[in-house]
Parts: sequence; structure tokens; C-alpha cells
Amino acid sequence: MTYATDRLFQEVAYVAYHFHWNLDDILDLEHPLRQRFIAEIAQINRRISEEV
Repeated sequence: MTYATDRLFQEVAYVAYHFHWNLDDILDLEHPLRQRFIAEIAQINRRISEEV
């Protein structure tokens, strides 16, 4: 099973934008761990937007 290229680009861009990590470091993450970071970023963004 392969992971959709568009989805992978979205995930990499999301993590890179928020954490400023380089491409190789993000791509080295196993999918579940990358998903966990995405969920954590989303949670941080929700908390920030609720504070405004």
C-alpha cells in the first residue's frame, strides 16, 4: 500500500511550516509519528485561536 503523494506533501508542508524542520527529518518519521505531530500542531493552533 502506498501513501498518496498529495497527502504526503500536505503533511510535510504542515510540519515544516510549524516546526521549521527540514525535509529529510520529516520524511524519516514513520507515518504514525508524523500523524501524531500533525495532531499536536493542530491542537496547539486550536488553543491559540481560542485565546484570541
